[in-house]
Amino acid sequence: MMTHSVYFWLKHGLSDQDIKKFEAGLRGLFSIDEIARGSIGTPAATPERPVTDKSYSYSLILEFKSIEAHDVYQDHPDHHKFVDGCKHLWDRVVVYDTQEI
Repeated sequence: MMTHSVYFWLKHGLSDQDIKKFEAGLRGLFSIDEIARGSIGTPAATPERPVTDKSYSYSLILEFKSIEAHDVYQDHPDHHKFVDGCKHLWDRVVVYDTQEI
């Protein structure tokens, strides 16, 4: 298994319509067959700690059965549609890809 963790910093001042479009775009990714499991989140209301970064707006966590499945996802038309349709809504994206050991 491998996990594809994506953190988005959305632009300030987005309309409710823009945010709904972004969320719908994230949810649309779940229809890609190669995704074994996925979730969307926002920073949790946990106590502040020096090691906790809550500066992001949304997270997208996807699990794949293999790196090959991840690679298919990266080139999938629905993934490209999301990026092309929503990239104007964020200022920053950080990706952490991890492989289970």
